[in-house]
Amino acid sequence: MKILGISGSLRKGSFNTALLHAAAELAPSGVELIARTIHGVPLYNADLEAAEGIPEKVRELKDLAIAADGLILFTPEYNNSLPGVFKNAIDWMSRPSSDIAQVFGAKPIAVLGASPGNFGTILSQNAWLTVLRTLGADPWFGGRLMVSRAGSVFDENGQMVDEKVKHNLTVFIEGFSAFVSDRKKG
Repeated sequence: MKILGISGSLRKGSFNTALLHAAAELAPSGVELIARTIHGVPLYNADLEAAEGIPEKVRELKDLAIAADGLILFTPEYNNSLPGVFKNAIDWMSRPSSDIAQVFGAKPIAVLGASPGNFGTILSQNAWLTVLRTLGADPWFGGRLMVSRAGSVFDENGQMVDEKVKHNLTVFIEGFSAFVSDRKKG
């Protein structure tokens, strides 16, 4: 099984990118979690799309999403909502609109995230639901993971040092993998 994980942060020391890499290491046997970021995705501009087509980085993400059995969004939270740069990447991946069903339609998708604040990314995760509904995705509601106070969860090298969070992440990835497996069978 292949699952594409996308970190929606551009920050070099991103907690969400660190969470993504930890998840890839904790993926159950038989599951490949492919880790990608949104680095290199330009701001969406219909004139750019008309003149040059889909940018190479966006094409890469779309191709990986199409080939994947499931998708996990590792979302930061900015101003109590989803980050504009991450939404921009998903907007690009929905272009042209005739590709939406192929990229996102009925695709099992999970959302989780890490934040330096006390509330994790609960509001960002909730904000993604309307986007996922619009894209026709199949969101997984079987688990939630909102990593709060992420500065204490990862060391200076981005390695997860909090055993409780590691356990919770393992349970989350296993649960989502089972959901994807059930969807593949059905």
